[in-house]
Amino acid sequence: MTPENAGAASATLLQGRFSGRGDFTANVRQAFAAAASQGWREIIVCDADFADWPLGEREVAQSLNEWSRTGRKLTMLARNYDELRRKHARFVTWRQTWAHIVECRTIAATPADNMPSAFWSAGWLLERLDLQRCSGFAGSEPGRCVALRERLKERLMNSSPAFAATTLGL
Repeated sequence: MTPENAGAASATLLQGRFSGRGDFTANVRQAFAAAASQGWREIIVCDADFADWPLGEREVAQSLNEWSRTGRKLTMLARNYDELRRKHARFVTWRQTWAHIVECRTIAATPADNMPSAFWSAGWLLERLDLQRCSGFAGSEPGRCVALRERLKERLMNSSPAFAATTLGL
């Protein structure tokens, strides 16, 4: 994200606390829409299983299609992808089409309550700090963006590939 785009992102995306599942899913939708309209180069999303993310929604799929046209990179980190496969068919189909820009990783040994639930980009982040109440923080503060990226990169270094786009059989 360029500095000009970072300013535009902060104008349209939440800056501050959010609370409740509705706020969380609305912010995820807005983040993917902003990524598409502003050409964010890299996105990292992390959750135990992405079960309650709006990844299967038509609106999110459309934003991902628009975002992916410019050759970006999406990294996903989860404990497992079973719920994502079960609940988000549109996303699974999109992931198959755009496998060359989507990297899915897993840390199966991490307890679910110790797994961050976050959306990161270079100029904006969203992180659920309380999974039970679905509350957390979103914003574009550079210090928070760097700190979250470092925590996610550390986990990614200890992860392994997962959620193959296609399954080959003999």
